Amino acid sequence: MAAEYHPGAPEAVAGVDEVGRGALFGPVVAAAVVLHAQATEELATFGVTDSKRLSAPRREALVPLIQTQAETYAVGWASVREIDRFNILQASLLAMRRAIRRLSPPPDLCLVDGNQPIPDLGIAQQTVIKGDQSQVAIAAASIIAKVWRDTLIVRLDQRYPGYDLASNKGYGSPRHRAAIARLGRSPQHRQSFKVGQQLTLLS
Repeated sequence: MAAEYHPGAPEAVAGVDEVGRGALFGPVVAAAVVLHAQATEELATFGVTDSKRLSAPRREALVPLIQTQAETYAVGWASVREIDRFNILQASLLAMRRAIRRLSPPPDLCLVDGNQPIPDLGIAQQTVIKGDQSQVAIAAASIIAKVWRDTLIVRLDQRYPGYDLASNKGYGSPRHRAAIARLGRSPQHRQSFKVGQQLTLLS
């Protein structure tokens, strides 16, 4: 059963979020960030919020500040093969569990963005719908995960040219979908994801 979260409680609280769930290419990536009260207040004044509400340069500028202020933080991911094997929801939860288990020391409580608890976590948790907009620790995690994943996809663009990955970050932009129609899917494309009505799902 998820523990109740009371602001100001003495526990070490981790915020957890994932990115890349809706992409066609690359892993789903999660981050977990433990913040104490003073760091939470300071990061809020610097504008830490849901990564989707921030520009790429702003996210990148906030990462070192979050890393400095955090008690601890970690990144976890689930591979394309795991996404195709387990489905994207289960892979996302797996990535979040891996991020949390890499925290040292482990937190007493995890605030998980969304409405799905993480299976087999072994740590008290509470789901928070739109938590990246209301909890600074979750927002910080979303920024760490987003910048980490975007950096990875830009590197993979050099290995898998032609898909405009540096621009679309693996998401289904028109140019990306057109490239899949022309070139087929790379080993880092999710085989279980539909690309569009004009393309058939590869087996």
